Amino acid sequence: MLKKIVFMGTPLFAVPILKSLYQNGYSVSVVYTQPPQKSQRGQKINKSPIQGISETLKIEYRTPSSLKDNKEEYNYLKELDADIAIVVAYGQIIPPEYLRLVKKGFINIHASLLPKWRGAAPIQRSIMNIEKETGVSIMKIGEKLDTGPVCNSYKIEIMDNDNAETVSEKLSALAAEKILDNIDGILEDKIEFKEQNHNEASYASKIEKTEGQIKWSETAESIIGKINGLYPSPGAFFIHKGERYKILKADLASSSGDTGEVLDNYLEISCGNKKSIKVLEIQRQGKRPQNINEFMLGSQIKKGSNLNN
Repeated sequence: MLKKIVFMGTPLFAVPILKSLYQNGYSVSVVYTQPPQKSQRGQKINKSPIQGISETLKIEYRTPSSLKDNKEEYNYLKELDADIAIVVAYGQIIPPEYLRLVKKGFINIHASLLPKWRGAAPIQRSIMNIEKETGVSIMKIGEKLDTGPVCNSYKIEIMDNDNAETVSEKLSALAAEKILDNIDGILEDKIEFKEQNHNEASYASKIEKTEGQIKWSETAESIIGKINGLYPSPGAFFIHKGERYKILKADLASSSGDTGEVLDNYLEISCGNKKSIKVLEIQRQGKRPQNINEFMLGSQIKKGSNLNN
């Protein structure tokens, strides 16, 4: 008999995982995702990526704005009597009373090697922290955020040229493959969940836009970590003569000068540890992204400028 699966997810990261379950013959009874959002100008309604793929695959989906104190959704899930719920970046806390409605529990795929980087922004924080590896953890949801027992974790290397977008794509593909190795074992009680070492926990708090501002007194490595960790959104930026510039790609370099000094006409900038970064791609406020050669042709930022001013 086919098992009843509830899938809960919202962003693009969750899409390959839902597709993997569907394409491998698992019966996804219903999908939960965040409701459509109005665009900033209010003219367009944007469906979540998971709503989009649910429509394509003709899977029933539900978009409650909140599960808390929501009798309709509570009763719906209770009556469904599902075997397992798979949660991937859903964007809502699952209320404790829901956790008892599914036979084998709510299983979360979290984009870090727990107990490291619990919370909202694990991919960004691992890159900003200049770490060499990250991964996905498959865990059972408890009443506190990302504290539940883990059955398996899977690692990848973070390469020098990786950013939050590329790492997200790699982890999503890894999770889409590995959930297939775990779901049958969980359904058949053949996989053991082990408590996390809570003393080793770290927290990946939500990214605030203001964190993107570059301080040239920081080390070149930490500035590169910020550029890569915050790509593509909200982005790492500096302000020069009242204009905002978002750095999209940059490499480490080895020249030095005064902190924040532009060292050549190709936007190599001196940082706080006698090293520098070489900007490869940049976006001036209100303009399209440009490679550095194109940008410098029309830029007022020249060799000798100081970006601290």
